Amino acid sequence: QAIVWDEYLTGPFGLIAQYSLLKEHEVEKMFTLKPGRLPPADVKNIIFFVRPKLELMDIITDNVLREDRGRSPQRDFHILFVPRRSLLCEQWLKEQGVLGSFIHREQYSLDLIPFDGDLLSMESEGAFKECYLESDQTSLYHAAKGLMTLQALYGTIPQIFGKGDCARHVANMMIRMKREFPGSQNSIFPVFDTLLLLDRNVDLLTPLATQLTYEGLIDEIYGIQNTYVKLPPEKFAPKKQGEGGKDLPTEPKKLQLNSAEELYAEIRDKNFNAVGSVLSKKAKIISAAFEERHHAKTVGEIKQFVSQLPHMQAARSSLANHTSIAELIKDITTSEDFFDNLTVEQEFMSGIDTDKVNNYIEDCIAQKHPLIKILRLVCLQSVCNSGLKQKVLDHYKREILQTYGYEHILTLNNLEKAGLLKPQTGGRNNYPTIRKTLRLWMDDVNEQNPNDISYVYSGYAPLSVRLAQLLARPGWRSIEEVLKMLPGPHFEERQQLPTGLQKKRQHGENRVTLVFFLGGVTYAEIAALRFLSQMEDGGTEYIIATTKLINGTTWIKSLMEKLEPAPF
Repeated sequence: QAIVWDEYLTGPFGLIAQYSLLKEHEVEKMFTLKPGRLPPADVKNIIFFVRPKLELMDIITDNVLREDRGRSPQRDFHILFVPRRSLLCEQWLKEQGVLGSFIHREQYSLDLIPFDGDLLSMESEGAFKECYLESDQTSLYHAAKGLMTLQALYGTIPQIFGKGDCARHVANMMIRMKREFPGSQNSIFPVFDTLLLLDRNVDLLTPLATQLTYEGLIDEIYGIQNTYVKLPPEKFAPKKQGEGGKDLPTEPKKLQLNSAEELYAEIRDKNFNAVGSVLSKKAKIISAAFEERHHAKTVGEIKQFVSQLPHMQAARSSLANHTSIAELIKDITTSEDFFDNLTVEQEFMSGIDTDKVNNYIEDCIAQKHPLIKILRLVCLQSVCNSGLKQKVLDHYKREILQTYGYEHILTLNNLEKAGLLKPQTGGRNNYPTIRKTLRLWMDDVNEQNPNDISYVYSGYAPLSVRLAQLLARPGWRSIEEVLKMLPGPHFEERQQLPTGLQKKRQHGENRVTLVFFLGGVTYAEIAALRFLSQMEDGGTEYIIATTKLINGTTWIKSLMEKLEPAPF
């Protein structure tokens, strides 16, 4: 058989089934879905793996109609929708006259994909836009389905807390699914004590700010896709004596980043300013370990050294890679532009001059900096001021449209609808109250040995993670007033456990909380939650799930409308 992949799915599927595994199951060839004839392949079955999107159905129709019916043996077609079958798509294929060509029409329920030991993502890139701009709650249904699967495997979660409209929807769907499938009540001892559902629009601020953890910066600058990052190759070329950069590699260097790599697990969640010292310590340890070989005298000692060699070599190459990445990032973080941008962000987050037109932003527009950078800053200012005064907002909009083109008026409209860039209503700015009550801005932040989650943004504590932290101790009752200022309802549901499955907590045993971000989560927030998990007196371990791993750039991009400029 051959598989034809919807290109977007290849990344997520690569995390659960490598090509070698598919080969064992008789997959001879793999193709990317594109218009035209399917490439020749000596196979009997062709399986399409696709998301239920109409534009993909057109390509499939094209593929099927161009298939040579005269050839023998004839090839059979099958289609697998990920994560759900769609009536609309099947109806479309029927109208095109190709539905009958598919022998099997199935769905593959891939809801939550494991990205790391404590991280699951649905990788549904449109979830935020669908929920907040298009009132399409399909992704919330998939989230609820994924959570039901999780409960089937790891036991019913006794307590559900949530904040936001989407969170309320997901909880309602879960309760309804449980009612509709009474058999789903299982007798597995629950692994999770609490589920916290959080809407992305409860905290619009965090993704807009530049992440300052090692992993966050890699994502901000190079973009991490399905745990892989592509880096400029020059830094990774092996240095050979006497050749001098003759043939530098041109292919980007592709690395996988996850906690299976010891060094990465140690530095990924640190503030970038604390990474250098860890790398130099590691370098000393490794070179000392290699020096040992001179001291190995007896056969036994030599044998022991040789047995450790593969591990040491892996550690050395890992160190070389991360030293190169850190140098690449440092070139950017030490630039004047990065510093100016960060200074403005931090002023907004600490509440300085959020109500007037900002000079730096004006200059950036005049110099035609990348539009997404401008939008991130303007949205950040709007969120930190609970909306902008009408004349400030109009000024920004006018400047942006005149500089970057009027086709962006739709994007500005989307940002307003999503609550990111809006006029201040009711004339009140709630952000200072929220900032003070939740301690979102910390002046004395310790980046090397942090004592608070604010280290991930060098001063700003992610609001979403602060909510999770306060839920664990002392509970949300202490912050009722602030919760009312944030969008959407907050609620608590309890799920009855069958007798004998209630947890008796041993002394010193941690509670396990699953935090589900509906609409996306950043690596800095994940780092902050991991920091809370590792705190000595924390008492709570966090597992993170989300609809999509995002950063400010990918998030704003998902809200932008692509309008082709007029041909004249």
